Amino acid sequence: MRRLAVDVQPGEYVVARLAPDAPTPAGLLDPREPALVSVTRTPQELSVICPAELTPAGAKVESGWRLLTVRGPLAFTLTGIIAALSGELAAAGVALFSLSTFETDHLLVKAEELARAVDTLRASGHEVALDA
Repeated sequence: MRRLAVDVQPGEYVVARLAPDAPTPAGLLDPREPALVSVTRTPQELSVICPAELTPAGAKVESGWRLLTVRGPLAFTLTGIIAALSGELAAAGVALFSLSTFETDHLLVKAEELARAVDTLRASGHEVALDA
């Protein structure tokens, strides 16, 4: 696997679940908010990943996540990015939540595991910048 540049984003993130028929929470996709927000609807749920301060009211919430972003853009022809990063973190015992966007890949790790995640990725040869 080639060396990747990974930026640790500032702030805490949450992974939240709303009912499958819930509307997208107001203001969540406001373009003035400079942070990553992901909204995914399935027949079973409306799943939201967002900064903690944007946590949707009434949602079931898993809090305390930190966001690591692979510096992109990444070509669609690249393979194994998430597999490599998740394999390295799994070997170190760091649980993660991953998602991809058009331009890059993102990993969320629990805040208490951030230092171990950063150390692991650096030891694997990746460049990791804190609070990009």
